[in-house]
Amino acid sequence: MSESQGSEDTRKTPLLEKRGGGGDAGALGQSASAAAYEPLDTAADDEYGRQGRFWSARRVPAGILAFLLVVAAGAFLYDVVAVRAGRSALRWRTWLAEQLAERPLDDTAVLAGAAAAAVVGLWLIVLAATPGLRDVLPMRRTHADVRAGLHRDAAALALRDRAMEVAGVRSVRVRVKRRKVDVRAVAHFRELDDVRADLDTTLADGIKGLGLVRSPALSVRVARPGRKG
Repeated sequence: MSESQGSEDTRKTPLLEKRGGGGDAGALGQSASAAAYEPLDTAADDEYGRQGRFWSARRVPAGILAFLLVVAAGAFLYDVVAVRAGRSALRWRTWLAEQLAERPLDDTAVLAGAAAAAVVGLWLIVLAATPGLRDVLPMRRTHADVRAGLHRDAAALALRDRAMEVAGVRSVRVRVKRRKVDVRAVAHFRELDDVRADLDTTLADGIKGLGLVRSPALSVRVARPGRKG
């Protein structure tokens, strides 16, 4: 779980897998849900107000930008002080001043520099206006002063363990996204449709038990293991 601000985590959500026996999974047969189930709970508001995503501190982009600004400002300040002290301006600043004075506005280098600056500025605006922390799913509040979030890895681990309790399931992989839970299971006995039906019921209850503000849709696919040799 993650409280208020949480910590910035840039790890990608892995595919989690738990095996109950040896052998490789193949495509001898499979049974899949006709479509992803609708979310169990689509309400984004509760008695404590709207529960949005957690905001990232953006420490890495902010640190990089601050470092670059300090380096550039320090270089210009050093050169200005050196000129005031009676020394000649550094060659790079003289060259830069000449380039800015002589190049027309429609020059390729000027247009490329302006485009790069615009892209960086737009990127910074997007970072400032979006929450970030996509791997942390907000949970429903049980207290007005407490916010909690569940990491996708933890949600996938909990759902994987629930899926392994279903009879006939030999291995299962669970991937939790923001709006969907993708489940791929291998069944070594029982009818595939029966296993899938039990997985649908068990995982739907498991998703509801996660206590998320917006429960993701569920997609389940069940296949037979491959033959050895």
